[in-house]
Parts: sequence; structure tokens; C-alpha cells
Amino acid sequence: MGIFRRPREASSSAALPAITEFWEWWVQARPRIEAALSAAPGPDDHPAEELPADLVDELTSRVQKIDPELQWEIGGADDRAPTLTLTGGGDPGLRGLAERWLRAAPRDTAGWRFFAARQADHEMLAQNLVLGDHEFDLEYVKLGLRADAAQARVHVTAYHPDFLFVPEEQQLQVALHVLYWALGEDDVARWVGEVTIAMEAPVDALPPSMLPVVVEQIAEPFEEAAWLTGEGRTPRGHPSRLEVRFPLHRQDFPLHDLHVSVSLPYANSNPDRLPVEPSAGALRRFEKKIAALDGVVLAAKETGDGLRVYHLYADPDSGVVARLDQLAASWSEGKGKVVSVADPSWRVLAPYLP
Repeated sequence: MGIFRRPREASSSAALPAITEFWEWWVQARPRIEAALSAAPGPDDHPAEELPADLVDELTSRVQKIDPELQWEIGGADDRAPTLTLTGGGDPGLRGLAERWLRAAPRDTAGWRFFAARQADHEMLAQNLVLGDHEFDLEYVKLGLRADAAQARVHVTAYHPDFLFVPEEQQLQVALHVLYWALGEDDVARWVGEVTIAMEAPVDALPPSMLPVVVEQIAEPFEEAAWLTGEGRTPRGHPSRLEVRFPLHRQDFPLHDLHVSVSLPYANSNPDRLPVEPSAGALRRFEKKIAALDGVVLAAKETGDGLRVYHLYADPDSGVVARLDQLAASWSEGKGKVVSVADPSWRVLAPYLP
């Protein structure tokens, strides 16, 4: 059972004016927000933790102008600096928008910290979480953790004794909150695989605070990405070769919203229509030129029937597509072709991953 929303495509360029307007508004509204957060303690001797409704509505309106699916949170209490987090809630199609919002923040933050994804906060794992009319004591949460080295993921089974009394939606919300507070939103997306709900405590269950330790063990062999290779057949029935960079995480390249394919015909091939020298060497040299470009990451390579296709992801504001056009135009073994399409969710890459 998945806990994340289905990826949705978002236009980063259309949202840029709304991002600028947000920060212009923030500079003016920040004193009112700070005053509300530091309001006098209420009758229970606890400081006010919520903004008044008018400020909530203003902030929500400004965020939704960037994208209606974005979420915001204000945090920080006691001796910690206040924080404002803008997040796509696990939707990879919104990760780039949140990052652009973050990078447009004013230089003078006035003591605030801004984040484009929810951060780990182990203190929250010892608190109570109120969802609807039910209050969950998170100290009772237990996780069953199964490492999957082949996929570089940790599969999670979440348990709380109160899951017996609440609907599935609330069960999943509890699991999501716990995972984010234990690991942080980006690392959940990088390393957490399947999430299931249990009505009984899993065998060898661990507290959520142990999740980072297990993730560190599964992530350690992948500090440097490798290339997975596979073989298949082209539509014409000839052998084909596929190479995929693994692991490759969307969160490591938050601005790379653009899928770019570079197709190069090669002149020298064996009877299986796979490249041989000197074409094989020319392709390697071309690939090195791609790797030297800023604002682009090589994700996959398909080879067969006299054609090599490079699948790249690029920052659309980097100007790298024009440089790729120039590189393809310089290819001497046929007409190179460059095609780009907005793909903030990295959907094009999904069929190639293990």
C-alpha cells in the first residue's frame, strides 16, 4: 500500500511570478506572523501555537497561487528558530516548485529557516498526534523494517494499537507523519519502499527512531551511483542494450524538471547492429562531453539498431538544452536529434528502474 499521492505534472515557469509575489508578501506579513506566534500565553500557560484564521487564510492563498497542491507548515518553538516549510507532500512533480520557492527566499531571513521538504524531528516521535477526533500516543508506534538491497529500499510495516479503531486513511496519515519525523521527507522518498499497515506488532519491531540506522546501512553501498545493464530486443528483433544509473533520486536534482533525449545514429556496428569501433569510441567521447555540462544528469542509455539514445534530466533554466543541441549538431556519423519535454515527476524514467 502506498502512502504518497500520485505524481502530477506541474509547470515551474508558470509559478515563478507567484513565487516572487509570495516573498514580497512575506516581507510585509512577517512582523504580523511573528507577533501572532509570540502572543501571550493562554489560560493553560502554554504559548499560542496557531496563527489566527486571517493569517492562515492569507498564507494558504499565497501558497496555493504557486500550486494548489502545495502544503505549508510553520514550526519552531521554545529556543529553536521559527521555520516555514513548503512541501509537495511526497509528490515528486512538486519537488522542483518547492525548491524554486526556497531558492527565491530573501537574503535577510530575520532568523527564520525555510525548507522545501519536511525535516526529521525525533522530538515529535515522543509527542501525541491528533488526527480528527483521535489522539495517538506516538511512543506506541512500532515499525517492521525489511531491507531490499536489490532496490536500495527499506520496506516498512507500521503498527499502532489504536489502528484497530480508526479508518485506513488515518492509519496511513500516522505512518506518514512518523516516517517524516523519523527520517525527513526527502530521505523517505529516497530510501523507503512499500509501506503497509499492521494490526499486530511485527516480529522484531523497532521504534521509529531506529529507522535512520537501518536506512544508513542500506544506503552505504550506494554512496556512488553505478550502472545497471540489461539486454532485450528492438522492435525489429535485433539485440538491444539498456544501461540505467542506479540509484538515481529525484530529490538529489530538485530543479531538473525537464526530460531530454539525445538520439545519435552510429555508422559502425556488428552483425547484431550494436556499435563497434570507431563508433563505440566516438559515443564514449560524446558521453564525456555530456557529463561535463552543468545542469544535466545522465539517467539512462538505450542502444540498438544503429541508434544510441541518451535519457537526461535537466534544469530548464540552465540553458543546457541549447548546448546539447550544439553537441548533437557536431555528431559526425549522422543527424543527431534532441527532444525535450517537461517531466517534473520523472515518469519517463520509471519503466527503466528496477
